[in-house]
Amino acid sequence: MGLGDKAKHAAEELAGKAKQGIGKATGNEELEAEGRAEEAKADLKQAGDKAKDAGNDVKDAFTGRD
Repeated sequence: MGLGDKAKHAAEELAGKAKQGIGKATGNEELEAEGRAEEAKADLKQAGDKAKDAGNDVKDAFTGRD
């Protein structure tokens, strides 16, 4: 998994958290919900990144790469 993708997904998670916090602070339930959704989406992408990395680690172990 590329470092750029990982950074992008982390930034998306932070943006979602920020939106959620702003929505909560201002009483804007719609913005808060949107932030939660964005954060969840980014978390899913990060989980995919980790799964790909783990798969590559297993593949590298079998092919003798470090």
